[in-house]
Amino acid sequence: ISPQRLTHYRDNWYLDAWCHQKNGLRSFAVDRLREAKLLAQVAQDIPEEQLDAHFASSYGIFAGAPKHTAVLRFSAERARWVAEEQWHPQQQSNTLTDGRYELRIPYSDPRELMMDVLKHGTEVEVIEPTSLREMINKQLRQAAQQYENNDDRLAD
Repeated sequence: ISPQRLTHYRDNWYLDAWCHQKNGLRSFAVDRLREAKLLAQVAQDIPEEQLDAHFASSYGIFAGAPKHTAVLRFSAERARWVAEEQWHPQQQSNTLTDGRYELRIPYSDPRELMMDVLKHGTEVEVIEPTSLREMINKQLRQAAQQYENNDDRLAD
């Protein structure tokens, strides 16, 4: 890799770098790096503007140009808190006439977005895309199954 800069995100450090194997920009968790070697190969130098453009368009730590837009609808009770948060630099939002809050977020990889949606429990609904809605539905069903018919677990 050709290291470019360090980024602090959600209490973790990441190395933004040009990955020669993947021929593209990637983020690497610093605490997962095991070895560093100085190579004879000249490092690829990426302009700061290009780094900003690439990483700013992604959702969370998973980089990449957005492929989808999530439409999330929050309850009126949750709206006042979520409306003060910035989930993505290119997010769009509006408060509906009944007090609910709708948030549109571009994303490429759903993993981190799913975690952020799930933490709001029943106070949020994924409206679009259908694929994200189905993934959230599956996660919630699996979570609910952990609490059904577990009498033997309670005995411990």
